[in-house]
Amino acid sequence: MSDAAGDDAIRFDVTDGLARITLSRPHRLNAVDPVAIERWRDLAEEVANREDVGAVLLDAAGRAFCAGGDLRAMSELAGETDASGRTITRLADVIHEGHRHLRESAKPIVAAVQGPVAGGGLGFMLVADVIVASDAATFSSRYSDAGLTPDCGVSWLLPEAVGARRALELVLTSRTLTAAEALDWGLVTEVVAADRLPSRAEEVARGWLAGATGAFGQAKRLVRAAAGRPFAVSLDDEALTIGQAFDTPDAQARIAAFTSR
Repeated sequence: MSDAAGDDAIRFDVTDGLARITLSRPHRLNAVDPVAIERWRDLAEEVANREDVGAVLLDAAGRAFCAGGDLRAMSELAGETDASGRTITRLADVIHEGHRHLRESAKPIVAAVQGPVAGGGLGFMLVADVIVASDAATFSSRYSDAGLTPDCGVSWLLPEAVGARRALELVLTSRTLTAAEALDWGLVTEVVAADRLPSRAEEVARGWLAGATGAFGQAKRLVRAAAGRPFAVSLDDEALTIGQAFDTPDAQARIAAFTSR
């Protein structure tokens, strides 16, 4: 059912405030199996709650970023139970729990996308706040190829990124976007040459850590939370958050430097 231990399926490291999460099943185009799914949820919760993490870099091993769920592994697991559909629902819920932890955290996330992204891989990618793609990356849905429907937050995250009309085109057709098209659609933040991808993504993350790290994290949280609540609630949250930020030593030092100019 699983051909990789959890630590091998998704590698994880925290160095100098930067958490690096690496999808690492390149032989399966980094499609997640049940073991990887559980680890994804656990790592996401850990990252969201760790005080020593100021930024997150999400990347992947091999030629693809992520092909979504490993249908072969999930079919094998479902075949061992009397309730195969409920088994798949449970696995989807575990992935979604991990997505919520990262999405709702006050930790800015950059994704480095080096190759094909398909199906639920779109959801893994779109959990990030900044997406840097290689010029060799491609993007497609492919759910209907397997007679399945979107998961991994794709039905919400994709229209948020590109609008409902374009999201429907991706999930209802076999269209595959090039990196240039994905940039034009607003699906990714920027496109770089393949050999520049790792350094550029790390540059983004290190920039957050070198700057007002806490302010970047809270700005991400405020923007992400806004879509799901009334305007007045966001205004109250903004007022409270900027007041708390104003009193931090970091802000006081930066304000002093700014006003002195």
